Amino acid sequence: MKGIAGGPTRPRHGAQMISVEHVKVSYGGPNVVDDVSFDIPAGRITGLIGPNGAGKTTMFNAIAGHVALNGGKILLEGKDITGLQPHQRAARGLARTFQIPHEFSQLTVIENFMAAAATPIGENVFNVIFRRGRFAQEEEKTYRAARDMVTFLEIDQVKDEKAGNLSGGQKKLLELGRALMRKPKIILLDEIGAGINRTLLAKISDKILLLNKEQGLTFCLIEHDLDYVSKLCDEVIVMAQGTLLMEGTVDEVRQDARVIEAYFGGGKYEARP
Repeated sequence: MKGIAGGPTRPRHGAQMISVEHVKVSYGGPNVVDDVSFDIPAGRITGLIGPNGAGKTTMFNAIAGHVALNGGKILLEGKDITGLQPHQRAARGLARTFQIPHEFSQLTVIENFMAAAATPIGENVFNVIFRRGRFAQEEEKTYRAARDMVTFLEIDQVKDEKAGNLSGGQKKLLELGRALMRKPKIILLDEIGAGINRTLLAKISDKILLLNKEQGLTFCLIEHDLDYVSKLCDEVIVMAQGTLLMEGTVDEVRQDARVIEAYFGGGKYEARP
């Protein structure tokens, strides 16, 4: 299986999937994100990097609607979504994963994927009671999609395992699959590779690249490992102390004196062989 059937329409070249315009976020003190603007191009893989405390996760939360803005706005495909709730943004094609997975621990892997799909007909109690035949058809369709996701992610051996029993790496794959079940246009990946072994990390990377290449799915990822970023990302956004430091290619980022000072403590960064 090369990809996921029924994925998003490939975006037109040069379009912006997300535009962040002069965004400010405060939790009652100084701004954690302070007047930041950047674009996430459609159909590309963009990295968001920076030292601890740079405001990266807060920026993801702002884009996804989990924190209120103190200024600025967020656009999705050119449309202002600043006032929308997270579920409304998700319905428009915006998905995110979390550094600490948010699985339903007592549900199996298959059940987690089915729950994530959350088909409109299944959410309506009236449909469950009075349209049982149609609901059963939707449930079967969702089950098949969940099985396809298991196959795509190569986790057949744990499909009937409760999610709470999975390893850290398997939970990261589950998190990615849950995001994909809603057929998003963009996925925000918050340190998807943190704390997992290199074999699973390579598998996740391969899936991200495949989805991007074959379906044009847009990704933006927070990651600390620049070698990992260089293998995935077309370009990189660098934040430091809540502000935008620079944007550019991985090579440009590696060589920028401001990044070396802010990100690497003034030391010279050397890529691992």
